[in-house]
Parts: sequence; C-alpha cells; structure tokens
Amino acid sequence: MSYQDTRQLFERTGRVLLIYTGGTIGMGRNPLTGALEPLDFKQLAGQMPELEAIPTGIDVYQFTPPIDSSDMTPRLWAHLVRIIATRYHLYDGFVILHGTDTMAFTASALSFMLENLTKPVILTGSQLPIGQLRTDGKENLITSIEIASASRPDGFPMVPEVCIYFSGKLLRGNRSTKTNADGFNAFESFNYPHLADAGIEITYHEEHILKPDYRLPMIPHYATDPNVVVFTLFPGLQDSLVRHFLDSRELRSVVMRTYGSGNAPQRPWLLKMLKEAAYRGITVVNISQCALGTVEMARYDTGFQLKSAGVISGRDCTVESAVTKLMHLQGHYTDSQIIRQMMNRNMRGEITIPSEE
Repeated sequence: MSYQDTRQLFERTGRVLLIYTGGTIGMGRNPLTGALEPLDFKQLAGQMPELEAIPTGIDVYQFTPPIDSSDMTPRLWAHLVRIIATRYHLYDGFVILHGTDTMAFTASALSFMLENLTKPVILTGSQLPIGQLRTDGKENLITSIEIASASRPDGFPMVPEVCIYFSGKLLRGNRSTKTNADGFNAFESFNYPHLADAGIEITYHEEHILKPDYRLPMIPHYATDPNVVVFTLFPGLQDSLVRHFLDSRELRSVVMRTYGSGNAPQRPWLLKMLKEAAYRGITVVNISQCALGTVEMARYDTGFQLKSAGVISGRDCTVESAVTKLMHLQGHYTDSQIIRQMMNRNMRGEITIPSEE
C-alpha cells in the first residue's frame, strides 16, 4: 500500500469523542451533606463556553453511573476499548475523563489493549471539580481536546498513542505514575521524557512519540487475567507470609518491588521460594522501588542471585505498567515461557532496552 493510499484511508473527521468515566473533574458538592458526588457531565460541559470556542466537534459518552476511579476494573477497561474500537473511524481522537487514583493503571492497560493504535487516546482529569473557581479541570480538558485533534502537516495525528495530560505535561501513559495527591502537578514519567509541554504554545517532542504503521489496522484486545500480585520487599520480611501468597493456586505472576537497581536480601528461603515459583510457571518480574532508574540484575551479586532463581528483569517499568502488561499477556497466553519472553520485549514503549541488546 502506498503512502497516498494510506492517507486516503486515514480521513480526518474534525471530531473528538469525550468519554466521561467519573472522577473529581465531574463532581459537585451535595447541598445537604457537603460531600462531593458525580454529576451529569453533559450538563457540566454545557456550562463551559470555552468548549464552544474549540474548532473541533465534540461528542460525549458518559458512564452510567459514573464511577470513582478506585472502582476501576479490567472489565471496565474492556468496555473502554470497545467504545473506542466501535467508533474508531468516526473520530480523530479520544479524550477519557478519569479519576486520578487509577489513571496510570488505565492508561497502561489501554496501551497494551489497543494494538497498533493510530489515533490519540488522552486521559485527563483534575484535582478540583470543574465547577469550582480554582479548578485545574478546564485547562486539562481543553488542552487534551486540542492534543487529541492535533495533526501534523501531512494530516496524520500528532500523538498516536495512549497518553496522560495533566498540568501542562503530556506523558506516555504506560510510563506515568501519580506522584502528588494534593497538588495540580499530579503525574510524572520519571524514566521517559515528556511527549509535549504546554505553555503559551504546545511544544511537541516528536522524537519521543511512537510512530505506528498506518498501513495496519488498530487491533483491539479485550481479554485480561488479573491473577497478579505486587510484592514489596522490606527489612524484616517473614517467610511464612511470602509462602502464603506464592502457594496460591490461582497466582500466575508476581511484580516484585526490590531495592535500588534490583537487589534483594540473600535469604536462602526467599531464593528457594522464588525458584520453586518459577518452576511452577509463575512469572516473577523484578522492578525497583525507586521511581527513577532501572533494574540491572547483573550489577550486584544480590540481583544476580535473583536472576539465577528465575526472576526476570522489569528494567525501568512502572508498577502500573508491569501489572497491566502481565494481565494483558495472561489473558492471551497460557504458556508462562511466552509471557516471560514478551515481558522482555518493548511492546508499546513501556520499557527501555539498551541498543546493544
């Protein structure tokens, strides 16, 4: 297929779909209790004259009822994928309004579930409801819509990947982590540069943005297997507790948060349990408790011992990305060896693999 044929298949529609799942951005204060509760976002959007100034057409899809992001589930991720997949040809991009607490999990999951994504999917929200005077929601929403509809001079989307936009920063979704519960600057991607920075102008860093093959279709995936556990090392860890969850019959994988560059205490019982788990087909992925940096299991003997026990490196993966990548792979493969191999591949820009490898 020629470049011209690809362009003809990729006709711009001039419209963006706004998907409201819930979260602080669409909440209002109950006059009786004083507590924040979800409101009808279509009504709130109608009170925003700023949206009328945007040249892009905007349609709204609202979860009924809206959910707190703490209640996000793999089933709802599949629902989001279905919404996007069935309307994919109707819109230039998609903006998902989402609570901040699990936004990085959802962004990571969608990046794996939307294979060969060729359009922007931007997740955003706010720390204050959009109806409050000092809200950060309006700027986050308006800029997200602008990014979702932005195109290059050749007509192709500026950012064809799953992202989080928050407080002037556009981040790769599967590299993002919530870092601040109170400030407007709620998210960061410590191990990957920003995809764009928004000030007076939006500055795109195109060298860091994924480049899909526009000749191939977007392939939606719906299956996930959530039999994953996150296990954080700490001084004084007891073998009886570790054995308790490793012996679970349903367990398929473990995200183990180790010290520094991937180190763990050299306790014979721990190495023995991890080796037995790997032998039973449980995938154990080693990621660092540090926000910045990568796992290098050959740097120190403690990390090398983990590698010898069958633990695989998660490199510079976030917790959110490691968990959702495992869920996605487990939903599609029963062979743990295939899952281990795929965890070592950079599928959606989620990990950094040195060029010498």
